[in-house]
Order: sequence, then C-alpha cells, then structure tokens
Amino acid sequence: MKTEFIIEAALAIQQTILANESTLESLDREIGDGDHYINMKRGATTVAEMQTDLASLKPDEALNKIGMKLLSTIGGASGPLLASFFMSMAKVLKENGDESNLKIAAAFAGGVQAIIQRGKAGISEKTMLDVLIPVSNQFVLLATQNCNVKLICATLIHTAEQGMLSTKNLIATKGRAAGLGERAIGHIDPGAKSCQLMIEAVCKLILEK
Repeated sequence: MKTEFIIEAALAIQQTILANESTLESLDREIGDGDHYINMKRGATTVAEMQTDLASLKPDEALNKIGMKLLSTIGGASGPLLASFFMSMAKVLKENGDESNLKIAAAFAGGVQAIIQRGKAGISEKTMLDVLIPVSNQFVLLATQNCNVKLICATLIHTAEQGMLSTKNLIATKGRAAGLGERAIGHIDPGAKSCQLMIEAVCKLILEK
C-alpha cells in the first residue's frame, strides 16, 4: 500500500458519497435521524482535501492522520467508529508492515475489530458491521490463499453488496433504528449502504489500475 493510493481512494470515496446523496438520504429518513449523508459527505470531503498534508507521510501515518481528523469532523455515531477504524488499521500497518495483501487484510481486520469493540455490536444487528465483518473475513481468507488482486476485489464487491442487502430483513438492535423494532424491517441500513459504496469504490479503483 502506498500513500498515493490512499489519496486516490479518498477521492474515489468522496465521489461515490456525493453521487449517492439521494439514496443515502432516503435510507436515513426511513430508519435514521436524517444526518447520515451530511456526516458522510463532511467526512469524505475533509479527507479528500487532506491531499497535501498526507502526500509526504508513510501509509500508516496517513491513515492515522485521517482517523484523527474524522474524530473531530464527523458528527453522530459514525465519526468515532470510522476514526477508530482508520487509527487501528494504521497501528496494525505500523507494527506488521504493508507490503503484502495479507498484511493489508490484517490491518483492515484490525480496523473492523476496533469498530466492533467501540460500537459494542456484531453481525446481524443492522449496522455497518453487516458489511464490514463479512468483507473482512473474506479479505483475510483470500489473502491467506494468495489469491490475485482482481479476484479479491471482485469478491469483496459482491460480499459487501450481499451484506448491505441482508440488513433489509433485520431488526435493528443498535443505533437510532433500534427503537423502531420490527418497523425497521424492510429498510436497508444507511451505514451499511455507505460502507458498501466505499468498499466498491476502492475495489473498482484497484481493478481499473
């Protein structure tokens, strides 16, 4: 992983968040508190505007700086959770290195674990983790099997989509939607959708190279 790619990924993520404004706002109106898109747009734009500050940093330093910035930028529940992801990913990269898919997968898994611990949530609770946990597990598995990058990316795009779609039929037990009970059934979780979009954007960026 190179810092140059992190910057490119940040720009791709910003573009996909902006392009899906109506989708994210619609989902959040159904079961959220209406500020998810605003917070994601603010965070994505802030990171995209950090290009100059990040360019001279090592990958782990860049990710940690992004995490720190998100902690003070994104409101709601998403800010601390995404900040924890990036800072934990940075810590694992610093300790283990970033020169192989397996090490990058391990760093991603470390970031997801940080969200699990901070959010006190897991799979099937109608949150972003219904996307992130399956994607993390697949990433580690495929990297362990030494699969090529194209197969990894294609699989992760599919896994993220399936995880996102799975939230439609779940009862929320965490976050704003938890108070809706069975009324949340039939609606995709906006956080899961955002994560699916971001994972797809980064994987497509890699596939295009």
